[in-house]
Amino acid sequence: MPLSDAKVRTAKPRERRYKLFDETGLFLIVTPEGGKWWRCRYRWDGREQTLSLGTYPAVSLKQARMGRDGIRQQLREGINPAEARQRQDPGALRETFESQARQWLDARASRWSAVHAARVTRDLERDVFPWIGNQPVAAITALQLKPVLARIRDRGAVDSAHRILQIIGQVFRYAMAGGHAERNPAADLKGWLPSPVRAHFATITDPKAIGALLRALDDYPGSFPVRCALRLAPRLMVRPGELRQAEWAEFDLDAAAWRIPARKMKGGREHLVPLARQCLAILEELRPLTGRGPYLFPSVRGRNRPMSGNTINAALRALGYDTDTLTGHGFRAMASTLLNEMGWNADVIERQLAHAERNAVRAAYNRAEHLPERRRMMQAWADYLDGLASGATVATIRRKSG
Repeated sequence: MPLSDAKVRTAKPRERRYKLFDETGLFLIVTPEGGKWWRCRYRWDGREQTLSLGTYPAVSLKQARMGRDGIRQQLREGINPAEARQRQDPGALRETFESQARQWLDARASRWSAVHAARVTRDLERDVFPWIGNQPVAAITALQLKPVLARIRDRGAVDSAHRILQIIGQVFRYAMAGGHAERNPAADLKGWLPSPVRAHFATITDPKAIGALLRALDDYPGSFPVRCALRLAPRLMVRPGELRQAEWAEFDLDAAAWRIPARKMKGGREHLVPLARQCLAILEELRPLTGRGPYLFPSVRGRNRPMSGNTINAALRALGYDTDTLTGHGFRAMASTLLNEMGWNADVIERQLAHAERNAVRAAYNRAEHLPERRRMMQAWADYLDGLASGATVATIRRKSG
C-alpha cells in the first residue's frame, strides 16, 4: 500500500529504526531519534543498490517520488544512477547539509559502535540541523556556521562545540568527495573557538577509601541488578556504556570471558574481558533474575532495553559520592592508576582498558600476545579489591615475572 502525506508526517520513532515502503523501490527510514530519511532501492548489474533522496520534511513525499521516477528513467536509459549523481554539477544537485550528513552517517555506521553513532546523530539533530539542515550544502559559509557553534559555546559546552565543529567538517569533506560542495567552510573556523578545559574523570585512589567504597557498593539498597552492576564496575574496567549494554549472549562463563562486539566499542574493535572468579560469582547470582532476557541489566521500562545511561552515576550519588568524587568512568581511572603504580606492564593495562594503539604493529602485538597476562592481572586486581573491601591491610599486587 503506497504511503500518504499523513502517514509520513505522523510516523513516530521506535526503539529501533524501521522502514515505511511506498512503491517501486521508494521507502522512508524512521530513526529512534525521530529522523526521516528517503531512500530508493534499485538493481544495477544484478546487484541491489540504494540512493538517498534527502530527508523529510525538507523533501516531501511528492518530491521523493519525483526523485525515484528520475532514477527509474535513468535505469531505462541504461544509466547507472549512482555514477550519474557523482558526475552532476554541484549546483544542480541542491543537496542540503542534512541530506549529506545523513548519507555520511549511513556510510560510517558499520565502522562505529552503536553508542558513538547515536551520540553523533544526536549532536547533529539537536545542535546543527535546526539551524542549517535545510541549507544547500554547497552554499553554506563560515559566517553561517559561527552562530551554530556560538549557541553551543555560550551554554558552557566548549568541548561539545569543538566536537561538533569536527563533525561538520567531516560532513563537508564527504560532500566535496561526492561533488556536492566545492570547499569546507569549517576549516576557516580553526582557532575561533576557545580551547577546551581538559579534566580527568573523578576517581578514588586511596586504598582505605576504595575499601569503604566497595563496602558501600555491596550494600547498595536499590534494585539487585543495579547492585550487581555497581559491584562489577570496579572489577571489569570497562566503560559505563559497555557495562550497561552487556548481553548474556556475549558471555562464556565456562571460559571466563566476556567478548564485547566491535559495534559496541568506542574504538570499533571487538574487545575481550577476562572474568575473575569474583565476577563469575556475581554473574551467577544475577543470571536467575535477568538471564531470560537479552540484557544483564535491563531497563525498568522493559527487559528488551538496557538500563539508562545515568543509572550508575545516580546510584553513586545515592550512596553519597558526588560528581567531584567519583563517576562511573572513574572506576577505569582507579584501576589504571593503581595497576600502573603496582608495576603491571603498561601495554597490558592499556590493552585491557581498550585504549586505541596508534602504532599498527604494536596494536597487532597487543591483541595477540597479552591475553595470558591480562587474565592474571584481572584476577590479581579482583583479589586486591576483595582485600580492601574486607578492611585488611593489603600488600601491593605486582606482576609476576616470567
